[in-house]
Amino acid sequence: MITLRNITLRRGVKVVLQAASVVLQPGEKVGLIGRNGAGKSSLFSLLAGRLHADSGDVEIPPRWRIGEVAQEMPETDDGATDFVLQGDLPLQQAQAALAAAESSGDGHAIADAHLALDEAGAFDARSRAEALLLGLGFRIEQLNAAVNSFSGGWRMRLQLARALMCPAELLLLDEPTNHLDLDALVWLDAWLKRYDGLLVVISHDRESLDAVTRVTVHLDDAQLTRYGGNYSAFEEMRAERLTLAAASYSKQQERIAHLQRFIDRFKAKASKAKQAQSRVKALARMERLAPVLTAGDFSFEFREPQSLPNPMLSFDGLVCGYGNTPIVSGVNRSVLAGQRIGILGANGQGKSTLVKTIAGTLPPLGGRMTAGKGLVIGYFAQQELDVLSLDDGPLMHMVRLARDVGPPAREQELRDFLGRFRFTGEMAHQAVGSLSGGEKARLVLAMLVWQRPNLLLLDEPTNHLDLTTREALSVALNEFEGTVMLVSHDRALLRETCDEFWLVTRGGVLPFDGDLDDYQKWLLDVSRATARGLPPPEPPRPAALAAAAPAPRATAAVPQPAAPARREQRTPASPPAPAPRDDRKGAKQSRARQAETTRPLRVELQHIDERLARLGEEKSEVEALLSQPTAQADDFAEYGRRLAHVQAETAMLEERWLYLQSELEALQARA
Repeated sequence: MITLRNITLRRGVKVVLQAASVVLQPGEKVGLIGRNGAGKSSLFSLLAGRLHADSGDVEIPPRWRIGEVAQEMPETDDGATDFVLQGDLPLQQAQAALAAAESSGDGHAIADAHLALDEAGAFDARSRAEALLLGLGFRIEQLNAAVNSFSGGWRMRLQLARALMCPAELLLLDEPTNHLDLDALVWLDAWLKRYDGLLVVISHDRESLDAVTRVTVHLDDAQLTRYGGNYSAFEEMRAERLTLAAASYSKQQERIAHLQRFIDRFKAKASKAKQAQSRVKALARMERLAPVLTAGDFSFEFREPQSLPNPMLSFDGLVCGYGNTPIVSGVNRSVLAGQRIGILGANGQGKSTLVKTIAGTLPPLGGRMTAGKGLVIGYFAQQELDVLSLDDGPLMHMVRLARDVGPPAREQELRDFLGRFRFTGEMAHQAVGSLSGGEKARLVLAMLVWQRPNLLLLDEPTNHLDLTTREALSVALNEFEGTVMLVSHDRALLRETCDEFWLVTRGGVLPFDGDLDDYQKWLLDVSRATARGLPPPEPPRPAALAAAAPAPRATAAVPQPAAPARREQRTPASPPAPAPRDDRKGAKQSRARQAETTRPLRVELQHIDERLARLGEEKSEVEALLSQPTAQADDFAEYGRRLAHVQAETAMLEERWLYLQSELEALQARA
């Protein structure tokens, strides 16, 4: 287990931990939470050994391996799968030992190296690495692509996969959900639940914390407090704790006031001097309770819009993209007053491109976008630096905004307004470039609120916000009287804010009939279909749109909901007539398509069977050679090496055979 005892940790002049203690047990799933800047990442560095405590004891089992996500951006031409495999240190060490043993011809070392490879899971390592990459959203054709060919967000996914690949007794994950879309988030939650080591995760994703963690450690005011339960349980227990602490503090203050009144009244009276003196001593001995201060509480609200045009926006064949390259085409939708629209879609499908076009930062490539009279758009860019000047302070941003956009205001009014967003004193003049990500995000929110928009376009607004600020944003959006269009991977924010969803997929925008659970189920169906080479299923669509679609012919009509009742009332039917020629032709074509779909699997299975038969023969031959008493030592080393290779390849092919057979059976069952 890990024990931190009376730890004091300083970073510069800032005290991160002050006489803090906590115990973490093997196998626990721990959520580390606290305000931005509280010192969570510094605590991670302490656990990883990059920092040393100023005082106190840190006890970590010396044999424990520690896994964490490297923060630097990888620069290499290695393939994605090979890069992830390099994160498995025991595997890399075993492979290096085998190479050294084979070069020296040491038979015992070769045998030991093969044993180490077996313990490291060398024979299915590549398939495990590929499974990690596919789960994190990589496509099959990207598995062997060069690392340098990926963008920054995808390279960080590679670093996450590399950390998950390494067997470790302690896994430290700092904001692992950044850069992940919803399907990857769901997969990661499931993977972390199965992890059998000690997991400590810093995350501002409430749903991930609730799904994965069973212990919460709160870093606040340089102290560590352990709670048994996930984040929701922590909130309840902390609220009770604060209520009890506030009641105890209030009761003590009443007691102190009562003693002080007695002392002040009777200390000069001879007959009461002794009693007054005893109360002075009692007051001095009393252990004073600190007042309950919840510095993390934060709230704000959007101003009431001056007008609410309806519709706010209308799209007629809108085409969005960059240069001459369309990303999203044929958008025919309307945005009405008061709507709460969540925009869903995998990374790279064009969600941000659509939002940028609506915001006016990208010109439409085609079609028409009509704005309602009095439309005021408040846009939160995914990269908030796009709208901030790094050299200017928050006050200068507000002065410029009030002058150029409005409404106009005096400097003191702007200072007071910034104070509501925690920009007080000299912080109002601090250069934006030196602010943290959460502080920059709060400044962008302040600028949005000031403009009194009636349409909010929010593109990943929670990327740098802590849990408290995310909850404040959720409350503010629910109370906002205008319209919200939201792109976010924060499932809690989407659930609490949006009442309808648009799906950006296959170069278009479709209405999605369902909630986030339905969307996650549809994503799972899409992944399964893609893995089996089948066309992806259509997303659920609203009933009104389905009814408006052209009706099929009567011979192919889909039964209506009342059909089962009508069938129950029918008399027993006569034997079915022979299938029409068209039906027989369709069945034949279906069988042909199935045969064509399954052909690669069947061919590969046949090749594996043939290879396994040859390996069986070779194994029998080598075992016979090993049994010969006249064999020399060098011969034994060579026979041992051949036998180890045969066994390794056999195990790998058997695993592949089982996987292909299950895929083949699944395809045949769906036919």
